[in-house]
Amino acid sequence: MNVLAPQAALVSYLVRLGDNALILGQQLAAVTGRAPIVEEDLANANVALDLIGQARLWLALAGEVEGAGRTADDFAYFRDPAGFRNVLLVERSGVDFAHATVRDFLFDTWHFGLLRGLERSSDARIAAIAAKAAREVEYHARRSGDWVVRLGDGTAESNARVRAALDALWPYTGELFEADEVDAEVARAGIGPAPETLREPWRRHVAAIFADATLDVPADGWMQSGGRSGRHGESFSYLIAEMQSVRRSVPGERW
Repeated sequence: MNVLAPQAALVSYLVRLGDNALILGQQLAAVTGRAPIVEEDLANANVALDLIGQARLWLALAGEVEGAGRTADDFAYFRDPAGFRNVLLVERSGVDFAHATVRDFLFDTWHFGLLRGLERSSDARIAAIAAKAAREVEYHARRSGDWVVRLGDGTAESNARVRAALDALWPYTGELFEADEVDAEVARAGIGPAPETLREPWRRHVAAIFADATLDVPADGWMQSGGRSGRHGESFSYLIAEMQSVRRSVPGERW
C-alpha cells in the first residue's frame, strides 16, 4: 500500500465525505414530489438540505486544507464525473420508494457510525463538523429504518419490493468498508476511524432492523467498487450534468 503525504490524504478524505453527502442530497432532491405521502416529500427535502449543508462544510474544509483557492462550489460544480469520490451506493437511483428507502437506510446506518467515530477526531475542525452532522444523520437513520420495517412487515407487495431492492443494493455495501492509502493515513493520524471497525456495528443494527421487517440479511458475495477512486457508471454523468447545469451556464458569476 502506498503512503500518501498527510495533507494530500486529508484533502482526499474530506472530498470523499463531501461527495457522499452531496450526491445523496442531489438524489433526494431529484425525487421531491414523488413520495407516497406529502409528509415524506417534506422529509426527503429536509434530509436533502441536511446532506447538502454537510457537503458544503466538508468541501469547504477540503479547499482550506488544500490551500489552492478552491471553494466548496468549485468542488461541487467544476469537476467532471471522474473527479467525484463518492461511494457507488449513493449514486444508485431510486427505482421506486422501496428502493430509495433501502438505499438510504444502508447508507444512513453506516454514515451515522462514521460520524460518531469522527466526533473523536484528532482534528478539531473535523470533530466539530461531525458532531453537528451526527445529530442530523441520527434522524436520517431512524427515519429510513422505520420505513424499512413498515414496508418489510407491511403488505405482500411492499415486502416483495423491499426484498428486490435489497437484492439489487446489497452488492454496493462492501465499498463502505474498503480501505486504501487515504484511509490508512487518516487512521494513523487519529483523524478518522479505520473503515473495517465500522462493519460489525453496522451489521448488528442492519440485522436488528431486518428482523423487525421480516427480512433476511443477504449473504455477502461479489461487491461493487470503484466510486471512491472515480470509477462511476454511465448514469452518473447525467446526474452530475443536471446538478451542475445552472452553475456552469454562467461561469465566473458570483452567487
